[in-house]
Amino acid sequence: MSGVAQPVLHPVRVSVAPARRLPQLVGGLILYGVSMAMMTRAGLGLDPWNVLHEGLMKHTGLSFGTVTALASMAALLLWIPLRQRPGVGTVANIVIIAAVVDLVRLVLPAQHTFGWQLTLLLGGVALNAFATATYVGARLGPGPRDGLMTGLSRRTGRSIRLIRTCIEVAVVAVGWLLGGTLGGGTVLYALSIGPLTQAFLRRVTWRERPVSRPAGESAPCAA
Repeated sequence: MSGVAQPVLHPVRVSVAPARRLPQLVGGLILYGVSMAMMTRAGLGLDPWNVLHEGLMKHTGLSFGTVTALASMAALLLWIPLRQRPGVGTVANIVIIAAVVDLVRLVLPAQHTFGWQLTLLLGGVALNAFATATYVGARLGPGPRDGLMTGLSRRTGRSIRLIRTCIEVAVVAVGWLLGGTLGGGTVLYALSIGPLTQAFLRRVTWRERPVSRPAGESAPCAA
């Protein structure tokens, strides 16, 4: 064995630069807007927030995407007393999803044949889960509704599951009273979105890269 002392290596974590994660964020938000449009055109029931959006659309005459953006900004205003801080992903969430959902709805007509309705619904739910995991996995800032949920959980000390349930029950009730579409799709979304998103998150989440450096050496700058 060599008598030369070997350096002691310690693992450190180096964050991946935001610029490398930006394409994933944008792609995830685009797919999310597409999935929303698919579910609205299926006509078999929407997820809680889109029940609210559809109800507001019917009463305001605004486009679905415009209503979605306004509701997002309203949720963002509620961050102020919760001391939540938005990221680039928060702003992109509002702009990209609103634009994409309106564009896709322009070219995708409402379906009235059950086979096509079911295809759009199932495809929309699966795509929504993948899109959610993709943009959340980029780790560039939560969406307005996600930040509201986590902020309330931190402020009240209640579990995220309880806070999310309370918020979604409230928005779906208001949306239904305004004329939003409830149906089998609403139940399917509620039961499947969590497990599907979790399964996709394992594959698309950016994580800090482990590297090794000699003991006593300062940590390298983030890549």
